[in-house]
Amino acid sequence: MAATEPVGIVGLDVDDAQAVMMLSTEAGWNQNEADWRFFLSRGAVFGMRNGARLVATAALLPYSAGNAWISMVLVTADFRRRGIATKLVDACLNAAARRGLTTWLDATPDGAAVYGPLGFEPTLQLRRLRLTKPQDTGTIPSLSDGNLDALAARDAGAMGFDRSTLLAEFSARSGSRIVSGDRAMALIRDGRTARHIGPLLADRADQALALVDAIVRSETGPWLIDAVYSQEEFLSGLVALGWTIERPFQRMRFGPAAISPVQPPFAVAGPEFG
Repeated sequence: MAATEPVGIVGLDVDDAQAVMMLSTEAGWNQNEADWRFFLSRGAVFGMRNGARLVATAALLPYSAGNAWISMVLVTADFRRRGIATKLVDACLNAAARRGLTTWLDATPDGAAVYGPLGFEPTLQLRRLRLTKPQDTGTIPSLSDGNLDALAARDAGAMGFDRSTLLAEFSARSGSRIVSGDRAMALIRDGRTARHIGPLLADRADQALALVDAIVRSETGPWLIDAVYSQEEFLSGLVALGWTIERPFQRMRFGPAAISPVQPPFAVAGPEFG
């Protein structure tokens, strides 16, 4: 094997936080170090090195009820198109199979073309939107502090399984907020380049839009949100409020779905977390 080829798959831990941050920053992603430390401490993160240099990663994050999320599939620019990402995803799938886990991921269009032949089946679609400056829509809607237990319960209904550990970690971070208003709830947290809204749960699209409007006019952005594509009224409402669609994601599943969600969310926690 040539000296310029990475050798073998290695497991990563919290001591690798700075190295993995370099990969996601190179890709322009919004993850911060707190996100990576959650993956490294709570999940299984696999990597490949070229000498001492980390050149690729993929992460498996277990949830409850036999579910797990695959994400953070990153390869530095000069090592792409060598099959490295596929090998790392296979490592995640093998680890999930040993534990009997159904795996999920949110893929870009290019990623979906890779994951489909591996056995992943498409489920719902997402659209990532960005807002730099909110519109002045008149009176700011009411915004109250939300409750973690209530958010976790509604999130479990939307996902089909419990993610209270993830949401508790998010909400405990400096700068994070759980907010509510008129039967809508959302979690807000810092990213590397923008504040992120999600998950966002509501009974109706108008409630979800009112909450987003209140959030973005209550503090300084920029903002990112990952909206569920089938929530058409909500998505079109965001665009009307000045949000710009940046890219699509396709949610995919490998293995059987154990539980059917009660109602899809209006926005998710992010493609890296589901």
